[in-house]
Amino acid sequence: MSTAILTGPPAPGSSLDGDLRSLGFDVKAASGADETGVLLAAVPAGERVALVDPRFVGHVHALRLALTDPRFPAAAAPGALTVQNGARPALARALTGADPSGTDDLTGTLADALDADGVAVHRPQLGTLVATVPTDAEARHEARAAVDAVDDEAVRLRSAVKAHDGFFTTFFISPYSRYIARWCARRGLTPNQVTTASLLTALIAAGCAATGERGGYIAAGVLLLVSFVLDCTDGQLARYALKYSTMGAWLDATFDRAKEYAFYAGLALGAARNGDDVWALALGAMILMTCRHVVDFSFNEANHDATANTSPTAALSDRLDSLGWTVWARRMIILPIGERWAMIAVLTAVTNPRIVFWALIIGCAFGACYTTAGRVLRSLTRKAKRTDRAAQALADLADSGPLAGIAGRILGRTGILMLPPLVLAVIATGALLAAVLGRPFGSQQTIVAAALYVVFSGAAVARPLKGPLDWLLPPLFRAAEYTTVLVLAARSDSPQALPAAFGLVAAVAYHHYDTVYRIRGGTGAPPAWLVRVTGGHEGRTLLVTVLAALLADRGDDFTLALTALAVAVALVVLVESVRFWVSSGAPAVHDEGETA
Repeated sequence: MSTAILTGPPAPGSSLDGDLRSLGFDVKAASGADETGVLLAAVPAGERVALVDPRFVGHVHALRLALTDPRFPAAAAPGALTVQNGARPALARALTGADPSGTDDLTGTLADALDADGVAVHRPQLGTLVATVPTDAEARHEARAAVDAVDDEAVRLRSAVKAHDGFFTTFFISPYSRYIARWCARRGLTPNQVTTASLLTALIAAGCAATGERGGYIAAGVLLLVSFVLDCTDGQLARYALKYSTMGAWLDATFDRAKEYAFYAGLALGAARNGDDVWALALGAMILMTCRHVVDFSFNEANHDATANTSPTAALSDRLDSLGWTVWARRMIILPIGERWAMIAVLTAVTNPRIVFWALIIGCAFGACYTTAGRVLRSLTRKAKRTDRAAQALADLADSGPLAGIAGRILGRTGILMLPPLVLAVIATGALLAAVLGRPFGSQQTIVAAALYVVFSGAAVARPLKGPLDWLLPPLFRAAEYTTVLVLAARSDSPQALPAAFGLVAAVAYHHYDTVYRIRGGTGAPPAWLVRVTGGHEGRTLLVTVLAALLADRGDDFTLALTALAVAVALVVLVESVRFWVSSGAPAVHDEGETA
């Protein structure tokens, strides 16, 4: 239970008491600043506390936005202030130092004092919502008229929709999914329950696709769209009800990829039932999608807090967006999740898995080339100083293990480190992929190339990644590792090697996505022991090439080795990920990020 303290006698005819109780607050009234401090001290530890001016006039949703959002330690609106447990001592200090006679705007004075004390006070954008403290009868009458003129429920529904989303989601899903979100809220359903329902629906869709029958494909396409509607609904429900949670952050951040990649596997199984082996295409689509996302993430992290952004490319992009229609065109051509799932669903229902995967690969490749080219141009033309935080984020995204660390320390005494990190990464990736693609399966030369990959990739991250294009290192390393697994599995004699490779890449990709969302949440990368145990990208790549060489002539042993490695990686990263995201230290975030 949260506690709301009215900082003075209630105003006659005010509905404020009832409004606060409807938001889950136990309401207490104080006679002034001194008694407010006494009541604050009496609130049990751990509870949220709100201080509200009894003269407040405004919409209930304005109070909801200001007083109930769990993501912020402190928040304020005109006439209202709230703090969570961590900011309670600062509020007590501010209240002690407040002038008892100067209480015309006590909540505003206290909010300013919290800011000065180092507590960031969130002030939500209210838009057309009313939140004011009238000082006389005429102003109060005008404020009530302003409240009556705006339907706060309509505003609440509109604000439940993500501010920036893809064309398909904005015009074909959100117009009705917001009402589903409200229906869920009124029945006490949580965003996590809707997220789980979306996952289960997608898994059933994958099972339908795995039947290999036309009826199964049609059902799979329909269920995939239903799953996407639920996927939109969970975020809208979180924004509608302001129910953000640590568990919800983890579920929403990872389930999208789990649903999509499970559907890829279902399509591949369905094709196999009809004698068509498309596992290589399924794995290729997953690799392309993951590498594209890593490009997005690493570029954003590299420029998260960059200064002196003077890129003419960015200025051109802003001018294009000012035309209006180009905004939607540019969002659609990168094939964000809404357009992508709609394409997959329709093609699954009316064609076959091979066509689905080729369309997906071609569309995603075009989108990846478009976005990467634009970001390269921005980076080359931007005069910006990269920060230590950005360099550390890129190093964490690189996922370099102990072998790379040893190589970097050894090579620190040589002149090889004079080369730019990107050049070293290109050499490492190019030599590895040339050997894997150009030599027979099991060739000893692939081990030599993998060893060189360890050396040069270690040298690439031995210095801070502050170059204009150093954000390309993480996607290069992802492409090298994943493609090596794909090619070696495709060239082995075992027909089940590709499904095993699909599982291994899926497990490693989960680890990389988990790293991304931890960094985005502000808690840093996974613990160093996890990177050591999983070997880093260079250790896993070397291990797979060694296994291919040792087990080339031993039937299905390479498949068994890939399967065992996939299970081991999945268990370690999943257990650590679950432990982290359900812990109290994990951030409460939501899905206002990229549309991919």
